[in-house]
Amino acid sequence: MDAQARIGTDGGTDEDSEDAASGERILDGLPPEKLLDTNDVSRIRAGIHCMGSVETVKQYVAYENSNEQRDHILRLLQQRATELREQT
Repeated sequence: MDAQARIGTDGGTDEDSEDAASGERILDGLPPEKLLDTNDVSRIRAGIHCMGSVETVKQYVAYENSNEQRDHILRLLQQRATELREQT
């Protein structure tokens, strides 16, 4: 990618659309039931860090809420959503 961010047709940057695409790739390759079906917090943390959109994070929150309901995982997801919101 160029050193300068380009503006996309929706007013966002090309980086925004890349982040959204990245989130979709995470969902395809590592769906919530696969990522969150472990107690290895370092692996979960790494997966959460790769999430590029709040919408993606919400899907993992919904899964965690309906299954394990682990507070520490929900906090990590909430923190990532906050980071993503602050980037915009």
